[in-house]
Amino acid sequence: MAAVAAMAGGKRRGAAGLSIDGAEEAPEERVGRLIRENPAVIFSRRGCCMSHVMKRLLAAVGAHPAAIELEEADEEVAAAAAGGTGLPTLFVGGAAVGGLEGLMSLHLRGRLVPMLLEAGAVRC
Repeated sequence: MAAVAAMAGGKRRGAAGLSIDGAEEAPEERVGRLIRENPAVIFSRRGCCMSHVMKRLLAAVGAHPAAIELEEADEEVAAAAAGGTGLPTLFVGGAAVGGLEGLMSLHLRGRLVPMLLEAGAVRC
């Protein structure tokens, strides 16, 4: 499974830190590990405008999720981990939030920041 890039905090990082490449680990296992290891992670397509909006909203509340841009052939693995919601998809504290609609729903109900705090994605 090949990741295009890994991003966090709006700065581009080398793929070594969050890459989902690797011959010794199956793509499903790698996605699962990334979900477990990061308090907040977004899987998306390259250049996805909805993931950009998601990152901006999360940054506005103080969270800077890991963002993994996937190749087209690898999108199914991340979407399946989210319960088939498609991409982009957000995970907070290992739980699938869903796409932009799920994120906005949490935010409008006042549940986003507490969820991010509990996961350790935002500091007080």
